Formats: sequence, structure tokens, C-alpha cells
Amino acid sequence: MFFLTWMEQRRLFHAAIFFPPGSQNTMSKAGLLCFRNKLALAPMVRVGTLPMRLLALDYGADIVYCEELIDLKMVQCQRVENEVLETVDFVAPDDRVMFRTCSKEKDKVVFQMGTADPQRALAVAQLVENDVAAIDVNMGCPKEYSTKGGMGAALLADPDKIESILSTLVKGVSKPVTCKIRILPTLEETVSLVKRIEKTGVSAIAVHGRMKIERPQHPVHCDYIQAVAEAVSIPVIANGGSLELVKSHEDIEKFREAAGASSVMLARAAMWNPSIFCSKGAVSVDQAMEAYIKYAVRYDNHAFNTKYCLCQMLRDRVESAMGKQLHAAQTNQDICQVFGMMEYYQKVEEEQQKRKERLQSNPNIDTSPVLDGDVVTMPVRFERREYPPQITPKMYLLEWSRREKLEQPAYETVQRAQDRAFQSTVAVGEKKYRSTLWEKSKKFAEQAAAIVSLRTLGVPEGRIGEENSGLVNKRKREEKNGELEKPDDQLNPEPDRRKRHITESLQKAEGRPDGDDARRSNANGQTLS
Repeated sequence: MFFLTWMEQRRLFHAAIFFPPGSQNTMSKAGLLCFRNKLALAPMVRVGTLPMRLLALDYGADIVYCEELIDLKMVQCQRVENEVLETVDFVAPDDRVMFRTCSKEKDKVVFQMGTADPQRALAVAQLVENDVAAIDVNMGCPKEYSTKGGMGAALLADPDKIESILSTLVKGVSKPVTCKIRILPTLEETVSLVKRIEKTGVSAIAVHGRMKIERPQHPVHCDYIQAVAEAVSIPVIANGGSLELVKSHEDIEKFREAAGASSVMLARAAMWNPSIFCSKGAVSVDQAMEAYIKYAVRYDNHAFNTKYCLCQMLRDRVESAMGKQLHAAQTNQDICQVFGMMEYYQKVEEEQQKRKERLQSNPNIDTSPVLDGDVVTMPVRFERREYPPQITPKMYLLEWSRREKLEQPAYETVQRAQDRAFQSTVAVGEKKYRSTLWEKSKKFAEQAAAIVSLRTLGVPEGRIGEENSGLVNKRKREEKNGELEKPDDQLNPEPDRRKRHITESLQKAEGRPDGDDARRSNANGQTLS
């Protein structure tokens, strides 16, 4: 925490005179994130994911920004509460987790988005606002992936759009709104822009003290940041001092004073060793990497992202024997092997498996059928031990459908990205049925869907102790190679090639409980994801 300099006191005095109490421009509302006298982890693409953010908080950061996330991708996401990882995930239609957060950072994480559209920005902000502390708009990234869509530093050339985006967000969300900019070619242009930004009602502004065309090897313009800080009453966060000015924790305050800013935001210095936030002194990079890996494993971080961040921390050791082994790693388990952390990896795996089992065996779940859109749902699970050998709910549902002269039940199965669990929906007649509980395999998910259908219809499902309905015994079945159901090509002696291929895929999927099941075909020949 910093002490107020004379310049900071002067700005507070200025704010008290020109913005009366209760004004949006003076200070944060009670309970909301304050940006004055703070140390922040800067938004960094591929670095600012959950493990790095949590590690920075552990070492003393007050605020952490996520990496820039593009509005077009985020607006398609669905909010999912991941009970196994105890996180909130924002999952894209392709099952990619675009943003993952947890309760530990809820009051300190700032969601940064790349946007060039006020309404789309608002839609994203409203999607995430209850799970973050503030919303930030990236107006400083000079890289093509950001600027080509009119986002990032490209916005600096369009003050009207900046004003429209920020005003829309300030009016439309309950959390503080901020932005991060780069300086413009002249001091006058920069000051004019930030004054205009301040009028939108934002809670703070972060200033990277370099122009759009400049890179880290160019000196940071502290005089520009200082001029901005003197021109506005809202907190100004200084950024861009990592390479030349900030080598240790003690240098952070020197950078803040040189820039005349309220707070400091660190990118590269924190990426190389996040313990730079620690007031008691940094720990070794090896210690920081071990702590990072623990968070990566605990929160199932994508292995390639884990590897990328560790390579940034290794820096000049990336070509060492350890660095080469890290490059070859393909999973978080491989990474733990490289760093001698297999015991920790196995411990976390066991804990998460137990948590899954506890969640799956919750006896307090209401098992009444519920209509979810056009699908009848029920929280049931397929327990193999509850059924006689060679008997399954799918067999009973198939025979019942035949007796009622209905189409053969059609199953559609999806796989959840965060824990690779499966959920199936079965269409019987003109209705659909699904279990709300996720299963460990495609086979079990289909059986669970069949159970929901049978119980809703009031049809026996073949459980041990259940009165014999005679459904399955009506037809003599082959039990060759452990198959539980008669193959479709035996019901029709002359199937076409396409049907034969689909049948073979189904038979293969029945015996495979791994992730490939989700990409097999259903009885209608539809490819499932």
C-alpha cells in the first residue's frame, strides 16, 4: 500500500471542490472496487489466466486483470458453475472455456474485453458482472489481432466510439468500469482524450506510457502519465515500467512517483516472477513456478497455456534440459513429471474424483420429472450393479418402442469440456428425455437417458427385484462378444452401406467410455460433439 504524495493530495482536494459528495467521479461506491493506491497485475494475453491471477494475489497484488477477451467470442458463451473445480466457467459453443474464475478472486478480478461495439460490450459485461469486480475496455493493445477489428489501440483514433462504449457500460452495469489506453503522439492530444474519457463516468484509467508504434525497448514516457494524472480527478494507473524501471518491489513506488500516478500496473515484471508484488521480497523463480503449477493443476488449466506461462518464467533457461522437457510436455501431468510434482498431481486427481462421486451420489436430489424446454429431465444415474447381467434400460426402452410400433429410440450425446463428462438425450415417439446428471462415459449417459424415459412413461426398466414385464424375454437375443443389444443389421437383413456403417459405429461406441465417444454418430447418422 502506498502513502499519498503531495500530487495525490492535490487531486483529492480538486475532486472535493469540483465534484460534490455522491458524484460518480469522486470515489467508488461503498463495497465496490477502489483503484487508488493499488498494485495490479496487468492484462496479458495467454498469461492472465486464473492460475497467474491467483498467484499474483497470493504474493501481494491488490487487483488482477484477466487477459483481453474478445466480445464476439464472449457474447456466445454460457455461464456454467463447475462444481468439481468450484469455479464459474464461461463456455463457448465449441466447449472451450473462454474465462474461468473462482470465489477467491471475485472481489479483485477485473474482466478486460476487446470491443468496438457499445451494445455487444454491454451484453458481455452484463454476462460476467456478477462474477467479477470491475469491467475494463482494452484501448491500448497495438497487436493486429486486436486492432484489425477496430479494437485495442485502434480505438484511440475514434474518441466518439470510445465515449459511446464507456458511457453505455457505465450506465448499463452495476460494477466499476475502467479502460486502459496508450499515449497519443502529443501531450495535448493525450490529455484531451483522457478528459473526455473521465466525463463518461469511468472509475479509473490505466495509461501505458508508450505510443501505439512504440515497443518495450522504447523508453516509457512518465511525463505523459504525470500530465494525465494532473488533468483528471479519477485514479490513474501507471503501466509500462517493467523493462527499464521496475526490477524489484522497491522500484514500484519509484515508478509511481515518477509517473505521478495513483497506482501501478505490472505486466512483464510480474510475468517473469509474480512474487515481485511481495513487499517482503521476491521468492526464487523456481518457487514461483512450483506455486503456479499447483494452481494450474488444481483448476485444470489448459496444458498449453500452463506451458507457455512457465516458459516465460524460465526466460534464458528455456533451452536448458528442464526447458526442453517442458517443451515436450503435452499435459499438466507431463508438466508435473518434469518438475517432480507427481505426488501433488495424483493427490489433486484423487480429491477431484471424490468430489465428483459425492456430487453424483447426493441423496437430497428431487427426482421428480421436470420439463426443460421440450425435454423431460430427471436427476438419475445409471448404476450397473442395480441391473442383472446382460440387461440394461436401453434394452427395455427398445423393446417397449417396438411393442408400441414406434421408431427406434435415437440418442444424442454431448461432452462437457471442463471435466469431460457426458450427457445424453433420447427421442422416443415425439418426446425427448434426459438426465440432468452427467456421466463418466457415453454408454452410461445413454443408459441414464433411457431410465428417465422409462420412469416417466411408467415402463419397467429391468432393475434387480423388479417384477418381470416379459419385454426383453419376448425376443431371443444373441450375447456374442458381450453385446447387450441385438445389432440393427440383424433386424433388417439387407441394410444399405450407410446404415451398416452407423450400426458399427454405435456398437463400437457402446464399449468405449473415453472422450472419443462424443464424436461418434447417433442412430440418425448425425455427428455429435
